[in-house]
Amino acid sequence: MEQINLRGIKKSYGKEMAVQDLDLTVNPGDFLTILGPSGCGKTTMLRAIAGLEEPDEGEIQFGDRIVFSRRQGVIIPPENRNVGFIFQSYALWPHMTVEQNVTLALKEKKLSSTEIESRLKKSLEMVQMEPYRKRYPSELSGGQQQRVAVSRLIALQSKILLMDEPLSNLDAKLRTEMRAELKRLHRELEATTVYVTHDQTEALTLSDIVVVMNKGLVMQSGTPYDIYHHPNNIFVAEFIGDPQNNFFVGEIVDKDGQLLLDCQEIVFPMKKQPSSDSQKVIAAVRPENINVSFQEQKDWLKVTLKSVQPTGANTILQVKHGNTEITLLQPEFIRMKLDEPLWIRFDPESLNFFDEETGINLHL
Repeated sequence: MEQINLRGIKKSYGKEMAVQDLDLTVNPGDFLTILGPSGCGKTTMLRAIAGLEEPDEGEIQFGDRIVFSRRQGVIIPPENRNVGFIFQSYALWPHMTVEQNVTLALKEKKLSSTEIESRLKKSLEMVQMEPYRKRYPSELSGGQQQRVAVSRLIALQSKILLMDEPLSNLDAKLRTEMRAELKRLHRELEATTVYVTHDQTEALTLSDIVVVMNKGLVMQSGTPYDIYHHPNNIFVAEFIGDPQNNFFVGEIVDKDGQLLLDCQEIVFPMKKQPSSDSQKVIAAVRPENINVSFQEQKDWLKVTLKSVQPTGANTILQVKHGNTEITLLQPEFIRMKLDEPLWIRFDPESLNFFDEETGINLHL
């Protein structure tokens, strides 16, 4: 296991800044996922770690070894960095069998035939592909091709694994299966892993640490729990979660000694006055954190049902209170008629408050 350190990384393409003065540490053995929308710089950062892109500035270090330093003039080529890389397209040679695809890099390393066969057998067995070693990629399903790519990664026995959206070409069922496989393999291989995706489900289920990026900048780095429940800013709050957070813009008012966020049709209690000068605040609450009753409850907010979207295990409900639209998420498969009344209550402990001007979480 090796630690990865990136310091002051900058990379631009013409006038377009892909990565802006980025600092990042990946601890030994961690599974770190870089998450963000298309064009945020996540793949550029991964390719820089692999040696497939040269940053304009900064330094990259694996353990005690500097593999890139613009200031010192150090540029270690990809083949000498001892990293394993899985591409989005799998990058299997179509004219080679499974066995040949997995062992090609091992033969280039001039390993003994005994060692190559040992690594081949073990890596194929770990992904349940041993019976398919003589088949060509065209004779395999998408999921099987992905397993071959993972097997090739395992056979290299790299201390650092890099994965660029490896599940994006698979259907939903296969993605779920491969997520479980990747998590198991990471645990067994004990390698430091950096994974790139735009799929938040992958990020939240696989990772020890999630790094959310936007426009070449790190918006937040933390555990999946912190990223989901305590977003640092409005961007993270909007990007993470499906269905999305509910947002309510209001002004802070003092009513009979009680501090409130007045959002016109909805009022939220606040524990304390924010340290910022802005009186305009955005309250955010996740759909699953809103209590729902199908019977009238005292002091609960009455709303009207406008949309029912069963997803199987859960149901998304869209409701309105006056002109304010609110999204709810309830367990089980719910069938209801539209325009029926519901009653809801907000849990104060599950609210996040953001400064409207800066978008920063006020942590109230």
